[in-house]
Amino acid sequence: MTDLAALTYTAEHEWVAVDGDIATIGITDYAAEQLGDVVYVDLPAANATLTAGQVMGEIESTKSVSELYAPVDGEVIALNGEVDADPSLVNQDPYGKGWLVRVRLSGQPLTGLMDRAAYEQLTGGDK
Repeated sequence: MTDLAALTYTAEHEWVAVDGDIATIGITDYAAEQLGDVVYVDLPAANATLTAGQVMGEIESTKSVSELYAPVDGEVIALNGEVDADPSLVNQDPYGKGWLVRVRLSGQPLTGLMDRAAYEQLTGGDK
């Protein structure tokens, strides 16, 4: 089980786990629940440069299509091919097997991100 308190979050419902200069990014369980059954994920290209706050892809569910926003600046170093093959992993395990991209951080990577308590306050609960 992922320690949700160790992650940081965006107002757009992405989470970030940092290990050294590598950030793993996904969407929160709150976002996954709001979307419903995820059927397609469009991720940035490998080696793409991400800018925090800019669109990095899309996520499509049976209910809607939503944009994915980069929570940090950096270069994409890995894409989760399992999510590409089985998008439902985002619903089943958003903090584990449902991660989306890994990024080598640059600049001020964690500026403007929320801790778990702030994210819970934003969502009105413990998601």
